[in-house]
Amino acid sequence: MSKGFQVIFAESAVVDLEEIREYYLEQQVPEVGDRFVREIVALIEDLPTHPDRGRVVPEFNQSRLRELIHPPFRIVYRRDSQSLSIVRVWRSERLMRLP
Repeated sequence: MSKGFQVIFAESAVVDLEEIREYYLEQQVPEVGDRFVREIVALIEDLPTHPDRGRVVPEFNQSRLRELIHPPFRIVYRRDSQSLSIVRVWRSERLMRLP
């Protein structure tokens, strides 16, 4: 990875990816879920090269909390000085809320 950025997956993001696969498997189109997960992971793998590519998450308006939109999903990540933490992968119509 370039620029020294480490990509870290929060457990919540890993669960989200698993649930995407499960949902499309239940819909009897597992290839769609597999394709979405591959495309999402490819976008994440490219993030260290362009860590500010994602927009600021509108619900929070914090410059370190950003998201990539890959319809119908939002890939939410936190940008720190040396790492990018993948926080959630959600349907794009879902709003984030503070706990």
